[in-house]
Amino acid sequence: MLKITKFIVQDLFRNWIILLYMIFLMAASFGFFMLEGQADKALLGLLNLSLLVVPMMTIIFSTMYYYNMYEFIVLMLAQPLKRKTILSSIFLGLCIAFGLALIVGLGIPMLVMNYSIASLMLLGVDLLLTFIFIAIALVAGIWTRDKAKGMGVSLLFWVYFVLIFDGLILLLMYNFSDYPIEKIILYITLLNPIDIGRILVLMQTQAAALMGYSGAVFNQFFTQGWGIALAFLALLFWTALPVFISFRLFHKKDL
Repeated sequence: MLKITKFIVQDLFRNWIILLYMIFLMAASFGFFMLEGQADKALLGLLNLSLLVVPMMTIIFSTMYYYNMYEFIVLMLAQPLKRKTILSSIFLGLCIAFGLALIVGLGIPMLVMNYSIASLMLLGVDLLLTFIFIAIALVAGIWTRDKAKGMGVSLLFWVYFVLIFDGLILLLMYNFSDYPIEKIILYITLLNPIDIGRILVLMQTQAAALMGYSGAVFNQFFTQGWGIALAFLALLFWTALPVFISFRLFHKKDL
């Protein structure tokens, strides 16, 4: 498995898209901190950018990479190798490549310019989101052999988590604004890994004080040790669930 993973990582780093992704994150990181006078404002700008770009980049590229590796996967299956070994190698290879690109492009500049708990939290959240959306991409790729349909499913997942889910939350809050539903909204946000990451980082900055009563409820939950642990457990669950589904689908799929 290690040899296949090493081959995939080397193949990924020969791809100019991964390098451009790393350079873009590095330029954005230095740019925000140099243009903004306050570290918290720069971090918030970087948070909004990374929560949009990181999931989109990982899910689109990982889906395309799986389809481009289809012949290689079939060739590997002709060898005395288990299916879970092949899929594990692909998943680990993508996680290592994108993880290193994220650490170099986002983590190093951010920690050099503003070493803080919020910066570490943002880096940890982006790494987990990278793993989550790679796993979701593999689910979409394995589920259908049609490349166009697979890309469409991946983009639908991304649009749902980035846009549609927040729209549904706003609709719920608007229709039930006369009722104390803040705690309900708090637990509903655990159904979206992007929202979990956004709130985790926001609660470590001064922006939490500007969120009113809802912010106070979130702050009470996400700044305590057990609340942070629960949020990270939710992110780990969001990582494990699509990984489990992808392995089940790949084990049963007729290639």
